[in-house]
Amino acid sequence: MVSRFAPSPTGRLHLGHGWSAILAHDLAAAAGGRFLLRIEDIDGARSRAEHVAGIGEDLRWLGLDWEGPVFQSQRLALYDAALGRLRAMGLVYRCFCTRAEIAASLSAPHGPQPAYPGTCRRLSAEEAEARAAAPHCWRLDMAAALARAGGDLIWHDAAAGPVRADPAPQGDIVIARKDAPASYHLAATVDDAEQGVTDVVRGVDLFEATHVHRLLQALLDLPTPRYHHHRLILDATGQRLAKRRGSPSLADLRAAGADGATLAEGLRAGRLPTSFSWPNS
Repeated sequence: MVSRFAPSPTGRLHLGHGWSAILAHDLAAAAGGRFLLRIEDIDGARSRAEHVAGIGEDLRWLGLDWEGPVFQSQRLALYDAALGRLRAMGLVYRCFCTRAEIAASLSAPHGPQPAYPGTCRRLSAEEAEARAAAPHCWRLDMAAALARAGGDLIWHDAAAGPVRADPAPQGDIVIARKDAPASYHLAATVDDAEQGVTDVVRGVDLFEATHVHRLLQALLDLPTPRYHHHRLILDATGQRLAKRRGSPSLADLRAAGADGATLAEGLRAGRLPTSFSWPNS
């Protein structure tokens, strides 16, 4: 079996990242498999070399070893090829809407609205081509994609068991961003298949994303790995850890005198440092 840890180098790893890495590492180790490190640096504007180095420091501090890393920024041709296949099938369209325009549209009093109202899906091919030089992203035509995939799309979660994929509520999701050649959905799905990942370990906050990934696997004829969505670690206020909220990093814990190997063993045993908690505990 092959598992992976795939952080973005946009900040230092926090305890939740460490927990996810430990679970993925131990799952592979128990099966005599491989544990891969993938650096999801496709967001060039926010990715930093010093954070790549920090990821290695933190994983070594926890006592983990791995194969790699592989960098998404060096795999752009794979994502472009996948986007090309979706374009050839007529399943994606250019979207020129700004965030402000989308927000204004969704706030209009027209009853329940999907994540994106499909404004640019209604452009003719000629109109879209005429505006092609303007900034745009590529969106998946969800209704067309589901019709193309056909039938029930099932994926297996270690805790939930067989799950029938239902990505429709997420609407016409972004497949390639204005500022990046692929979205998280497309890049992660393509990478997991290309790297031979058999088991995806990640937080339960990404459970809904798996519905989309299962659809993309069907459309692109990619294998479906097993999924292990683990519980999250919360801070003292009961909120999940996040870089953007300034959650304490593993480097902060290390600077405060914590021992990485002891911390890792504590997590494996269900023990958390002071000021952190498991949900519903």
